[in-house]
Amino acid sequence: MRKELENLLKKAVLELQLGDGTEVTVDYARHEKFGDYSSNVAMVLAKKLGKNPMEVADKISSWLSVHGSQQFEKNEVVKPGYINFYLSKEYLQKKVAEINKLGEKFGASEIGKGIKINNEFISANPTGPLHLGNGRGGFYGDSLSRIFCQTEFAVTNEYYINDDGGQVIKLGHSVLKDSEAVYIGDYIDELNKKYGKLSLEEAGQKSAKYILENIIKKTIEEKMKISFDNWFSEKNLYASGQVDEAVEILKNKNVTYEKDGALWLATSKFGDDKDRVLMKADGQKTYLASDCGYILNKIERKFDKIIEIWGADHHGYINRFKAVAKMLGFSGELKFIIVQLVRLVKNGQEVKMSKRAGNVVYIDELIDKVGQDVARFFFLMYSPDTHMNFDLKLAEEKSQKNPVYYVQYAYARISSILKKIQEHPLPILSLSRERGTGGEGLLIHEKELSLIRELNKFPELVEEIAENYEIHKLPYYAIKLADKFHSFYNECRVIDENNLELTSARLMLVKAVKIVLGETLRLIGVEAPIRM
Repeated sequence: MRKELENLLKKAVLELQLGDGTEVTVDYARHEKFGDYSSNVAMVLAKKLGKNPMEVADKISSWLSVHGSQQFEKNEVVKPGYINFYLSKEYLQKKVAEINKLGEKFGASEIGKGIKINNEFISANPTGPLHLGNGRGGFYGDSLSRIFCQTEFAVTNEYYINDDGGQVIKLGHSVLKDSEAVYIGDYIDELNKKYGKLSLEEAGQKSAKYILENIIKKTIEEKMKISFDNWFSEKNLYASGQVDEAVEILKNKNVTYEKDGALWLATSKFGDDKDRVLMKADGQKTYLASDCGYILNKIERKFDKIIEIWGADHHGYINRFKAVAKMLGFSGELKFIIVQLVRLVKNGQEVKMSKRAGNVVYIDELIDKVGQDVARFFFLMYSPDTHMNFDLKLAEEKSQKNPVYYVQYAYARISSILKKIQEHPLPILSLSRERGTGGEGLLIHEKELSLIRELNKFPELVEEIAENYEIHKLPYYAIKLADKFHSFYNECRVIDENNLELTSARLMLVKAVKIVLGETLRLIGVEAPIRM
């Protein structure tokens, strides 16, 4: 509806010769008393034209009164020049029947049809358990892919395994507990018992494989409830010859040069702050060389979009990654999402919860303490580019003070209402099902219409997130929808044996809320419980 309104406003601006249409933006109204949608297009145009914003708004409003959509009851001009739009009651009431008819397909979209996405996230080194930052990026990446699937993008969830090179050797030193040990913790003690008598390289390789299979994958699949389509091995990348192939391509493109016995890549010519070493003087390839091979591999798999979800410490890698992608000929979209740090706090104080090592807190420990639903919901409530304090006290709260329980309680309450009517059906309900309506013309109460307005936003929200990746809007939408449902339920009696037509209409509305709230929770990755 918002896009339809934008197109209508663009048409008005063009026909009235006020501008070229690029000035048009439509947002949700700040409050329902100001309508459903609002646009500041008149103020933008007035500034360009040197006219009074209210006069420009009145002109557009008059045009809309003649050419506007019947789905809107009215439009209204308010100072200093906003145009507010009110959806018609008939449109809102029909939306309930539409949701019930479409079911889980309500909110699905085809905007991504034919577009292949590689969504790489977590990709932590196999040197230890996953920490809170890995968990935050993991939940974000998984929910983003759920949105992509909902909008028909062909998405591949990918985890890049750094199982070759320096970090594996560092792990070997740690497992052998020699003078160059870096990693500590009870998992290192266990690995020492298993592999402590092996050679350095063998101890590192076997330990990395054990950590990946028995710690990282178990945490991701069993506790975080995330599934990867592809576990991509750096070791196999080297074995395939693609790293060497990428280096040769770069040499042939004359973007490499030799200096001090090393082979350099001229990334500074492609937006990086300085050139980077591809191969050291001793012939050893750098991490950048393997990145070149990996980027080439993604290009050859013909992805239209490559999404990289990285931790805050990887911010400096963005420009060199972009430079290599340009050099190797990637013409699609590159998107980098940097996940900022997480502090675990309780009563305003930082919590040191881990028993494994030092000050590190691991995601599996947090999930054990508060549950996957709570951990995921809390992480997703914050945009990944913001630093986050994870409120452990609130997360442990098993009441409606906890936003997760508040939303899940709404779903459980709906399930309880519908179960009750299934167990004690009313005569009018079978008739309403045959008609394919629920007497929706009866839904005129302020709380009913407010609830439908919120339901109406869901498809727009899904498409919006697929385009701007703002996953944090999902949990807030779930909270607002639950809030409006609770408000409706407290003021509108759903089951009234003395008014079966209204009961039928309200039950159809309740079913519609169950569909949308259930889909919202699924996209977040949180359980929708039928009882609590």
